[in-house]
Amino acid sequence: MTKTARKERFIWLDIMITLVALELMSCFYYGMRSAVLGGICIVVSLITEMICLRLMSRRFTADDLTCTSDALIIALIMPATMDYKIVAIACIFAVVAAKNVFGGRKNIIFSPAAAAYIFVLTSWEKMLLLYPEPHAKTGIFDEPEGLVNSVSYVYNTTGKMNHTDFELLMGNFSGPAGSVSILMLLIAAVMLILRKDISAGAFMGTIIGTAFLSYIVPASPTAKIGYNFVTNMVIFAAVYIISDRRIAPKRQYYAFFYGLFIAVFSYVIVITTGKENAIVIVSVLFTPVSLGIKNLEKKIDLARSEASEYATVNISTDAKYDDESEIVEKMEDISHE
Repeated sequence: MTKTARKERFIWLDIMITLVALELMSCFYYGMRSAVLGGICIVVSLITEMICLRLMSRRFTADDLTCTSDALIIALIMPATMDYKIVAIACIFAVVAAKNVFGGRKNIIFSPAAAAYIFVLTSWEKMLLLYPEPHAKTGIFDEPEGLVNSVSYVYNTTGKMNHTDFELLMGNFSGPAGSVSILMLLIAAVMLILRKDISAGAFMGTIIGTAFLSYIVPASPTAKIGYNFVTNMVIFAAVYIISDRRIAPKRQYYAFFYGLFIAVFSYVIVITTGKENAIVIVSVLFTPVSLGIKNLEKKIDLARSEASEYATVNISTDAKYDDESEIVEKMEDISHE
């Protein structure tokens, strides 16, 4: 196993650990239906990945297990009561259309989970944006009842927040299954940044951009800056979508501005249109920006490599000439003697 492959597997394992922790929190608030939803996403994604690789005459390896982390992200950005058939279709779309059509895991240009979210949003918007209340647990095979709009929708449209800071921190409010566990998300962000599993630059750019605009252009006179982090999946997207090392620019400087621009554009959309979870949509729309920055990074690396080779050749040539001049000087000394 190469060093790069080993590193990718450790990154996948760390991300899976944090996603499973979020899934457990979702089960605490919404019951076992949330766990079944996550299990369906993983199974469907694995089977679809195997079929795609088979059709492309490739062998399924441990590196291809990254589809399971994308699957759990899909489960966690959906309502815990989402129809099983719809999440299965979303996972198939993510693996086939958003990933393998572009060449597979080595050529990912945007988050498969984010692309799947947009696909479901355009097809089943009403079902996607209605959520159960915390602790209102729905049976595994029961039809969901008493669904409500998310706190993000209420905050975007009214500028009001009807929950205490403690409730917001602990995730005791309606929203996507995994994005409401704010305390757990913050712990996951610190862990993944310290272990270099996600792009620290992209994460900080997203957080700073959101905080800056929240201060300059508040949603309402009574709004707190923190409200713009707990709503609209901002922290979740900052950790698992925008800061994905497969997508974000490699250099932290460029990654910072990449995250900053996504935060700025998504905040403007939320303020002007009230669009819920706009940051997920903007992250996919900014794919050309990420690709452009990556191409620039490749050109910089190539230029540095060529400059390094040129310098090495010059040093070798100079050393050769120095050796020849020393030999000539010694021959002249001998002839004089």
